[in-house]
Amino acid sequence: MKLSHQLIRGLWIAGGIASLIIGIIGIVLPLLPTTPLLLLAAFCFARGSDRLNNWLLEHPTLGPPIHDWRKYGAISASAKFWAVIVIVATPPLTWLFGAPLWAIGAQLVVLAGVCIFILTRPVPPE
Repeated sequence: MKLSHQLIRGLWIAGGIASLIIGIIGIVLPLLPTTPLLLLAAFCFARGSDRLNNWLLEHPTLGPPIHDWRKYGAISASAKFWAVIVIVATPPLTWLFGAPLWAIGAQLVVLAGVCIFILTRPVPPE
């Protein structure tokens, strides 16, 4: 039983690390949703490692969005602003790179839904 518990903990930690890395990459790459991946990392770390969970929640940059989401279901105004900027810039950039029109159309539908979701979330209290 002890081995399987360690294996499961290891899988939670691996999932958290993968989510964290992809989430951090998502800070600079459009279409990788940073906050949901940070939330997933926190979820995994909470089950696999108290130390990693505490590190993530106490991190000065990565922790506040997690706290805001958990406590208020909220996204900060600056995060909304930058998310919308990236969302608006993504389809024209995709077009410039020569993507087919069907892909750009699908991207527009998905990004419109993401934008609506982001803009309808509350802003956390100061």
